[in-house]
Amino acid sequence: MPGLMRLAALLLAALLSPVAAFAGGGQPVRLVVPFAAGGGVDAAARLLAPQLQQRLGVPVLVENHPGGSGSIGARLVLGAPADGHTLLFSAATHVLARQVLASPPYDPQTDFIPLARIGQAPLLLVVAPGRREPRLQELLAAVRREPGTWTAGIASVGSPGHLATLRLAQLARLKLNLVPYRGTQPALMDVAGGHTDLLLDSVVALLPLVRGGQVRALAVTSLQRSPLLPAVPTFDESGLAGFSYHSWYGVWAARGTAPARVAELDAALQAATAALNQSGAFAGLGIEAAPLPSAAFRRFITSEVAAAAELLKASGFVPE
Repeated sequence: MPGLMRLAALLLAALLSPVAAFAGGGQPVRLVVPFAAGGGVDAAARLLAPQLQQRLGVPVLVENHPGGSGSIGARLVLGAPADGHTLLFSAATHVLARQVLASPPYDPQTDFIPLARIGQAPLLLVVAPGRREPRLQELLAAVRREPGTWTAGIASVGSPGHLATLRLAQLARLKLNLVPYRGTQPALMDVAGGHTDLLLDSVVALLPLVRGGQVRALAVTSLQRSPLLPAVPTFDESGLAGFSYHSWYGVWAARGTAPARVAELDAALQAATAALNQSGAFAGLGIEAAPLPSAAFRRFITSEVAAAAELLKASGFVPE
């Protein structure tokens, strides 16, 4: 009994020690997610927050501020003091505001400091379960036979799904009618109902309806099969050699944040990402840990924006 009591006391002390430390005056970090709770970006942020909290020694609070294609949350970060205590956790869509909006509210490359890339996730191509084409090559052939009659859902402009759909059309010589939606769920429901022919979007977002049989998965955009859907082939092994596309997630601070604070946050984010990778926590969301420190993340963003701008221009896209 004394041993059990000692163990209980140690556990209680371990639980209370972070509370005591936080009560000591450390300013909390706000991790702003510019999308609704329950989505893929939100889920990734909520995995990262406790790991980051351990490394910084202060509470890390996830806040959802959806709307405006992610601009509401981003502007909130820009409006807060540039002291590194209000951070943006977002996805690849964030960096393309100037390419997809006619009047962008900010410049993602100059108004924000990229702190770290956290991970990446492949996309999944789904169709209505009643479609006759059993495999990717049959589907592509059918689209080519009827140019301009097939529809592809776009969850949001400038999203990885939008860009991957444009790239697929370019490589496979397809003429698709793109149908914009306000998010993945309405697009997915229209595919399930047979109103839209196909959709490329996050594996995790599409997974429940795939498993429920409401939509049928044809291929994933990674070069290896997803552990969440091991029976679904990749585009590469389905005959579209080399086709690969990923969404990715990262953390930003507002311009003007002190270099020392940027370095501190960068180091903490790298350690937090390594811990999530080692524990396998990301795998349940279909995310692969793909850490990049601040300087490398900035270079990566520059390359991504240039490639996306070229792809959008080639497709005839006009900013809204």
